[in-house]
Amino acid sequence: MQISITPAQPQDAAEIHRFITELAIYERAEHEVKAGVADIEATLFGSAAKAQALMCRVDGQLAGFAVYFFSYSTWLGKSGLYLEDLYVTPERRAAGAGKALLKHLARLACERDCGRFEWSVLDWNQPAIDFYESIGAKPQAEWIRYRLAGDGLRRFAYGENAVTA
Repeated sequence: MQISITPAQPQDAAEIHRFITELAIYERAEHEVKAGVADIEATLFGSAAKAQALMCRVDGQLAGFAVYFFSYSTWLGKSGLYLEDLYVTPERRAAGAGKALLKHLARLACERDCGRFEWSVLDWNQPAIDFYESIGAKPQAEWIRYRLAGDGLRRFAYGENAVTA
């Protein structure tokens, strides 16, 4: 099998959106996908884009994607690479596409002198956890991720009487 990974292009926005939706269904969170194709186009390919995407093909057929961005570690004094999403279609998971995407990103992190390559995984997603541990990744159990989003973010930012969008 031939695996190829290329930077995503604006014309890939609809496929990226489809993969995001498939990933959300797998993660039991389809209702949380608010972005549409136009949002993907603007946020990954627009002039103010902060994130980037990769497309993965197996034997010429689209098989998955990854979205990533660069973060910063004050402790290391270096950038880090954060993997926001990685998805491979179920029929291509045994082909090595996920591992190829991770290796591509790991090389990118090394080329950019990043001190870290990080991502998150849902605690119930044992197949993903097993896969990540098989490549040598270690869970960071001492850190708990927190999130402010939506109305809670607006209330905190602007007060209890903040108008919801």
